Amino acid sequence: MSANVPTDICFSFSGLACRGGRTGPHGDGWGIAFYEGRGCRSFHDPRASAHSDIATFLRTFPIKSRIVLSHIRRANRGRVALENTHPFTRELWGRSWSFAHNGQLRGVKRRPLGAFRPIGTTDSEHAFCWMLEQLRVGWAEPPRPAALDAAIAELSRSLNELGTFNLLLSDSRSLYAFCSTRLTRITRRAPFGRATLIDDDLTIDFAEHTSPTDVVTVVATQPLTRDEVWTPLTPGTLAVLRDGLVHTAA
Repeated sequence: MSANVPTDICFSFSGLACRGGRTGPHGDGWGIAFYEGRGCRSFHDPRASAHSDIATFLRTFPIKSRIVLSHIRRANRGRVALENTHPFTRELWGRSWSFAHNGQLRGVKRRPLGAFRPIGTTDSEHAFCWMLEQLRVGWAEPPRPAALDAAIAELSRSLNELGTFNLLLSDSRSLYAFCSTRLTRITRRAPFGRATLIDDDLTIDFAEHTSPTDVVTVVATQPLTRDEVWTPLTPGTLAVLRDGLVHTAA
């Protein structure tokens, strides 16, 4: 999620959490990261999100944030364990970076690493460490947003050549979403209406919880609601979300 004002994600997370072992097969752990300014508050659990007490707590506790990343895992590389749950986090240029990935990347562990090293055994975390190392070597200080956007797009396309690389990435300022095979988004703004989750018996009237100037964009692998129009991202492209607005990187 990317928003122009601090917003809670309880509604969307309720639908996503159901897909982790109840309405979907991704039952091998989950994680979520909430950005609060330069800080990042994260929760992880190797249990399926549909059966996790931590996930149950977060479905009802309204942590407000302008950028949120969440991931439900179906293990294919690396055992089911806390260290292998996404999103992974690292520090670069005094910013907290978070990374979540769906897909498999053949041969990614042959790519050399530097200052960043995996803690777990997934191909995803190796790809994250490799990406950050390329950025660290390229710039001693944070580059201008357009240059950073272009670099992340190029690195994402490079990793996409190894397999499937559906990506969510944030540096606390922007939310990056690279579509390899399937991602979809919805931008909510005034006039706000009602929405009903696909995976849970839950309906919300966003008009009761927002102001006329709010802008909120949610990205997911598949639509989370049944009565809203979601827009598919084009495979091979990087969407850059800032303050709830969506841009396409070169």
